[in-house]
Amino acid sequence: MDVDSQPMMEETVLVGDDLMLGPPSPLIPPEIASHVLEGVNLCDGILRNLFLCLQVNDIEPFCQEEIALYRECAEKRDKELRQRLQDSEYKLGLSMPLDLAKERASQLESETTTLERRLILASGMEGAEGFRQRWSLHGRLTDTKKRMEALKQGLENRKKDDDEPTSVKAPTTKKWLFW
Repeated sequence: MDVDSQPMMEETVLVGDDLMLGPPSPLIPPEIASHVLEGVNLCDGILRNLFLCLQVNDIEPFCQEEIALYRECAEKRDKELRQRLQDSEYKLGLSMPLDLAKERASQLESETTTLERRLILASGMEGAEGFRQRWSLHGRLTDTKKRMEALKQGLENRKKDDDEPTSVKAPTTKKWLFW
């Protein structure tokens, strides 16, 4: 069997922009950051190795393993953080005093509106910088909408006795049937 007759597999060279294929890392609000970040691998050691490799080698093709490792770690981290953010907002919707939870929901709605407006403005920007801004804003907008949905779902599922005074039920009368 001739080795040269085998079809050649194309090699893909990863570059820094390949780290921007999925959504950007979520922004963690400071009021829930300690709870959300607890126990999560932040990939800081892998990122440090990637920067060290880039500093030593000066170009990305020599740092393929570091780029691939960081991308894998960051995707896993971001998925876990997004889920924790949504769970945290849901729990806040369930447990926060009603007026504070509604205020938080309106704050998230306001943030969503602002991000939508900024995304519209960024759509007029061309080139790499325009792409980066749209990418970042779209990711933040998606995350904020999902957090808002989770908070509202928590508000809807909260115990009815927390929201409304219990209504007094009329005593049921028993009907007796005699044969």
